[in-house]
Amino acid sequence: MVWSDMEFQVLLLILFLCLTSERCEGKVNHKPSTCGYPPSQWCRSLEIAVECGVQKQCLELNATRPNSAAPPVEVTLYYESLCPGCRAFITQQLYPTWTLLKDIMRVNLVPYGNAQEMQNAVICQHGEPECHANLIEACILHMASHEAFHVINCMEAASSVLPATQPCLQLFAPSVRWESISACVRGPLGHSLIHENAAKTRVLNPAHTHVPWVTFNGVRDPHKTVSGPGSTWFVIAHSPAQSGLHLGWLQICNRSKHDLYWELSGY
Repeated sequence: MVWSDMEFQVLLLILFLCLTSERCEGKVNHKPSTCGYPPSQWCRSLEIAVECGVQKQCLELNATRPNSAAPPVEVTLYYESLCPGCRAFITQQLYPTWTLLKDIMRVNLVPYGNAQEMQNAVICQHGEPECHANLIEACILHMASHEAFHVINCMEAASSVLPATQPCLQLFAPSVRWESISACVRGPLGHSLIHENAAKTRVLNPAHTHVPWVTFNGVRDPHKTVSGPGSTWFVIAHSPAQSGLHLGWLQICNRSKHDLYWELSGY
């Protein structure tokens, strides 16, 4: 059985989070304390695999590893800037995971959510302040490039999002002037960016029913993506029919208690 590039990359992501969890296939695992390599490099050589404690897993992976490098797994979050659940998801789940796995994981943020675009205005679920914050974050994403996620996480982690904008921008994207962001928000560029986010949200299939709403490589599988109480999210990968090393879905919950666990499904 030969894995596709994308399946192999998602499998590396799952392997990393499995090995850093407290439970993997019913066995207790502990994160290797001496591993100084990012997860995409764990299987690069036998020496690295031994140092990171993943020799057995890498032997299994390398047996079916594709020849070419796979692109990062693309995680897209559709959210609202002042939605409490979205703020918790960004700061407690998505951002911490991205900081660990950003070499194999690309995050796209789409601030809009349950807003409604009218002829000459946008009505947001949490009122005008949220519309303003959505505009600011859309402009930051457009202008701050690689630093944008750091800035937005800083804003969403603050006690109040809007007052934190300038301090977070200065801290994480000092090369981006606040005057440029403000001009974007007040001018046609900001409104064009929000219109693009509205269009991206409208064409979701299946249509979003709540926020935060997450897709993986542009796909949301309703049979494998489950929403429930607490902080949970799922990495999606279609499982092969063959026996052996499988791709499935990964659930992360209760990060504050460091209770990470995974399961395989689809068989």
